[in-house]
Amino acid sequence: MKRFSSLFLVSLLSGATTLGAYKLFMENDGLLSDNKKSIVTSAPVNYTRNVGLGAETVDFTAAAENAVHTVVHVKNVSYRSVSNPMMEYFYGYKGGQQQAQVGTGSGVIISEDGYIVTNNHVIQDASELEVTLNNKQTYKAKLVGTDSKMDIALLKIDSDGKLPYATFGDSDGVKVGEWVLAVGNPYNLTSTVTAGIVSAKARNLDQKGIQSFIQTDAAVNPGNSGGALVNTRGELIGINTMISSMTGSYVGYSFAVPSNITRKIIEDIMEYGNVQRGILGVEGGELNSAASKELGISETQGFYINNVVKNSGAEKAGLTKGDIIIRLDNTAIATFADLSGFVNTKRPDDIIKVSFIRNGKAMETPVKLGKNEFASYEFNGLQLENLNTGDKQRFKLSNGVKIKDVANPSYRELAGKIILTIDNVKIKDVETASEVLSKKQTGEMTRIEVLNNNGQVERYIF
Repeated sequence: MKRFSSLFLVSLLSGATTLGAYKLFMENDGLLSDNKKSIVTSAPVNYTRNVGLGAETVDFTAAAENAVHTVVHVKNVSYRSVSNPMMEYFYGYKGGQQQAQVGTGSGVIISEDGYIVTNNHVIQDASELEVTLNNKQTYKAKLVGTDSKMDIALLKIDSDGKLPYATFGDSDGVKVGEWVLAVGNPYNLTSTVTAGIVSAKARNLDQKGIQSFIQTDAAVNPGNSGGALVNTRGELIGINTMISSMTGSYVGYSFAVPSNITRKIIEDIMEYGNVQRGILGVEGGELNSAASKELGISETQGFYINNVVKNSGAEKAGLTKGDIIIRLDNTAIATFADLSGFVNTKRPDDIIKVSFIRNGKAMETPVKLGKNEFASYEFNGLQLENLNTGDKQRFKLSNGVKIKDVANPSYRELAGKIILTIDNVKIKDVETASEVLSKKQTGEMTRIEVLNNNGQVERYIF
């Protein structure tokens, strides 16, 4: 009887344990039940991965075939005078020996009649320019115009027939993660194609010029500068410009000038002889959590207006300090690079729609862009302007500003001359000149080095 009672008790406990386990793990919302609500989202059983991240899912051949025929090799030959101290000391010989320096890069044919876009730094200080096509034909090239601020230059060659050329794509429509090809001539290896993805857009590298690069992880090395960045359809979406590297060679990051900015610069050079830059007329900075907290506002994205330039299009449109710009036309604005990149594609007198937040309320207004305030500058009666293409070609200059007019009779003889340096500082453009001259104290002497119409250097102190 005692043994029977023991067996009955064990059976009872076993049944209770089994029932409890079923209740705990299986029934209704049990731990193993299909109805259990979980913080982890699982893919359905029939889920299939449909993301073409592998290069094998994309056909690069057509884009590469088209691009290699539109990308050229650019050779820059410059000369510098090399002095001989021994000859100067013993014989008083002051002449220097001319020594040739050769630099190379890439370029992209953009029209069938031979216009080629490249980087300004590829052709800078060139005495001779030579372009070699993919079919090994070589041509002498002439410089049509440059924009050192945006690092873009336009060349022209005269060929016997029609040339293959690249078609421009819409760089604003490029998406992060999109496959791209970089085509160029690194280390004099012609027609080199590398693939990667767009790593970021509107990248700000704190350069004095462009602040809206396309970043890619396609391999770009010295010699690629001025080459093409194309999408899988073979459309030109950027001009490869620089790399970020401690060694000078590719380490995973490369940057390109967006095609929309490039196209606008080229059109300006061809139509006006120089680049027409519009300004919105606002000063401020991009928002983030820290900046928003300091300003006491809830928005953490957008461009916060800290100051509105007097008589600018922004002031006339009613924008004020504290407004937060969130969109220009159809382009979202989250950073300063977004804003500057968009405005750099526009010209003075263009009208853009500015969407902004004021006191928590969304608003919008049309703004007429003004002329860049650094297109001209006046100092002590000297009106300065950037050099046009004709002056650059005539005197073989890549830097300097022209004295357009003189209001001060004491300096009348300076009219029309080109300022090369101010207080021994090399003057690149009107913006550089304004930065140097704005620091001058009243009554402080100014030393300038100018080039006259005969190509002779003169020096003045005033």
